[in-house]
Amino acid sequence: MKIALISDAWHPQINGVVTTLSHTVKALTKQGHVVETMTPDRFRTYRCPGYPDVGLAFLCGPELRKILEAFQPDAIHLATESSIGFAARRYCLEKGYPFTTSFHSRFPEYFKLRVGLPLSISYNYLRWFHSDSARILVATNSLQQELSGKGFGRLVRWSRGVDTDLFRPGDKGFIQDPRPIFMYTGRVAVEKNVEAFLKLELPGTRYVIGDGPQRLELQKKYPNVRFLGYQTGENLARYMAAADVNVFPSRNDTFGLVILEALASGVPVAAYPVPGPKDILSGSKAGILDSDLKQAALAALSLNPEDCRRFAMNYSWDESARQFAGHLEPISLRSGKKSFWPWYVRL
Repeated sequence: MKIALISDAWHPQINGVVTTLSHTVKALTKQGHVVETMTPDRFRTYRCPGYPDVGLAFLCGPELRKILEAFQPDAIHLATESSIGFAARRYCLEKGYPFTTSFHSRFPEYFKLRVGLPLSISYNYLRWFHSDSARILVATNSLQQELSGKGFGRLVRWSRGVDTDLFRPGDKGFIQDPRPIFMYTGRVAVEKNVEAFLKLELPGTRYVIGDGPQRLELQKKYPNVRFLGYQTGENLARYMAAADVNVFPSRNDTFGLVILEALASGVPVAAYPVPGPKDILSGSKAGILDSDLKQAALAALSLNPEDCRRFAMNYSWDESARQFAGHLEPISLRSGKKSFWPWYVRL
């Protein structure tokens, strides 16, 4: 199958959406599919305020149309709801092509935290964006139930995976600071609730692996915390394996790939009992969920690293990609509708 994957999130961004899509493309290709990514690196972009590595591809419609028509995909998937996703949606409706979408991030909650935009406005836009999708792919049961209650339809599950070759138990001596080592890994931004972790009075040493618009502010405010910025590949894997507990303070993530990466590294996770962590960790011996994050972090120290690793081995990117492909809506012969959009809208 020739698959057009549309996303406003792509390299050099470092986040869960990019990780998910990158591994999905790799697994789909291994399974015999041909995947064409239509991402910001293929268009002229404008820097997103607060995120210098994020490029917004406004007015990309004409160029996107050329790429899609040259590729002639069998299926089209819109992974994000921003400018490229918007242009692809418009193209599909113009052509009468079916498409699928996925819901990766709680942008309404993010925008409310950042600029005070009411949730109702953002969710109205997202309901409209996904309204013509053949299926909306979501990562967890909790998110599926939540979005269904907000008026989203045709929701299906698309789980996630973890690279258990890269993320594996390693040498705790890689970190020489006083133990235990409590680690946060991810974007350093208000929507990630990082300060809830930094405020905790914990023994040993706290580490923050990642970067973002809040880093300088929090680094100055918490001088006893080790801020290491973004780490990737083997270096990231070594740091993660050297921790004693991975603390996941976010209340807004739709999944939390870093949870699986920590578990694959033999590191237990402490988190709030909210969607995402609750879907992954409930009933397992791999993490502690508690509304008191300090108690969760301390209790996680007693968990068995082997149970964590064993639990993570149940998540594979190959199975995730098979789920993804199974939910796609093939473009059929019926999809030849003439355009009802005026020329100025098609721009």
